Amino acid sequence: MTTARDAEGQSVGPRLPAKLAAHPSVQALLARRSAGETVSPSAVIDAAWLRELCLAAGADDAAAVSLDHPDLAGEREHALAALPGTRTLIAMVFRMNRDNCRSAARSVANQEFHQTDEQANRAARSVTRALQDAGHRALNPSVAFPQEMDRFPGRIWVVAHKTVAVAAGLGVMGLHRNVIHPKFGNFVLLATVLVDAEVTEYGQALDYNPCVDCKLCVAACPIGAISKDGQFDALGCITHNYREFMSGFTDWAQTVADSQDAADYRSRVSDSESASMWQSLTSPPGYKSGYCLAVCPGGEDVLGPYLEDRKAFMNTVLRPLQDKKETLYVLPGSDAQTYAQRRFPHKPVKEVTGGWQPPEQHPTPV
Repeated sequence: MTTARDAEGQSVGPRLPAKLAAHPSVQALLARRSAGETVSPSAVIDAAWLRELCLAAGADDAAAVSLDHPDLAGEREHALAALPGTRTLIAMVFRMNRDNCRSAARSVANQEFHQTDEQANRAARSVTRALQDAGHRALNPSVAFPQEMDRFPGRIWVVAHKTVAVAAGLGVMGLHRNVIHPKFGNFVLLATVLVDAEVTEYGQALDYNPCVDCKLCVAACPIGAISKDGQFDALGCITHNYREFMSGFTDWAQTVADSQDAADYRSRVSDSESASMWQSLTSPPGYKSGYCLAVCPGGEDVLGPYLEDRKAFMNTVLRPLQDKKETLYVLPGSDAQTYAQRRFPHKPVKEVTGGWQPPEQHPTPV
């Protein structure tokens, strides 16, 4: 392909077909280039500028990590599929209000989750716009839902925000599988922006774990998904906590289809369950638990009350969640069912399919 040049003989790009070259938009762009008005992106983004950009957009902390980081090997193909040419991932942290998250009234906690989701999505979009205006290609995947449900029950997310944040040095994955930020604790939501340039300085992984090994997350989980030895029952967690998302909705829809009439449906699904499903369909869906996050005292801003009076902390934060009478959703014959019936006999246990395939065909939890 030949190159077109301006009056001074400077290259202005490839020689274009006559019809395209005559288009007003093409002529306007070439004129702007000749006048030096168009933006030429920097080969490397200044880290201090980038961090200030993220904080100004609303993030409470931010750091960048190279896509070549060894801990992101599993993310590489997905990042490149989302934004070909990705070189760097920008991780951002957004604080949540702790007592909202701790509330036994799930409407309060869920509102906090969803409002912070919205804040994080807006900030990530703002950062993406600024990078685009600086001449870069950039993309911000959704913080949470909506996600790629055509892939369900496989990997439905574009990028694993937790994995990226840990690699960028913004925290460590706790026993409960939430990222614990060294200052804000696990009362955070995460966002990621992909960009096609390197950054002058990347974040460094923390050299310690903010987790204080209190095991309160183990004590709080109503279906025993978290074990003291580090094991995690992802399928049990999803079945209960995501009852009104994804697979739980499928199970409910199957119940509707299988019911002979209204009376049969009401014998299977309580009025409060129907109302709760309706609420999740008309507004952002609600998480049934999240108690592991609620009770975690890790993080400098969070740790004080736990250190000062652990008994009071347990009585005011842990006990209300343990004592709450609520339905626990479990797969028949599962470890979660056995645990829930033994540990929380005052909480009704309901067998559900979780919307999954038959047990022998259960997908590997993601």
